[in-house]
Amino acid sequence: MPTRDAPGRPEAGASETWEGVAIAPFDRDLELAVIEGNAIHTLVFPCRRILGGWVKAGSAERIAVQPTHWRAWVK
Repeated sequence: MPTRDAPGRPEAGASETWEGVAIAPFDRDLELAVIEGNAIHTLVFPCRRILGGWVKAGSAERIAVQPTHWRAWVK
């Protein structure tokens, strides 16, 4: 699963607020984060929530991920 380390500070223009995954919206490009061990990683591509899981926003390819939180994807 491609990931990058979560930055200490959000990039310019990025939403600073992470939300709980239980309230993630459908039909929106989202930045997802997962916790692995003691580290937080964000996915490097936009994702969309679908019934029963997550897909890559650009290709609708299902991804096997259990995110812990999300925020709006900023281009």
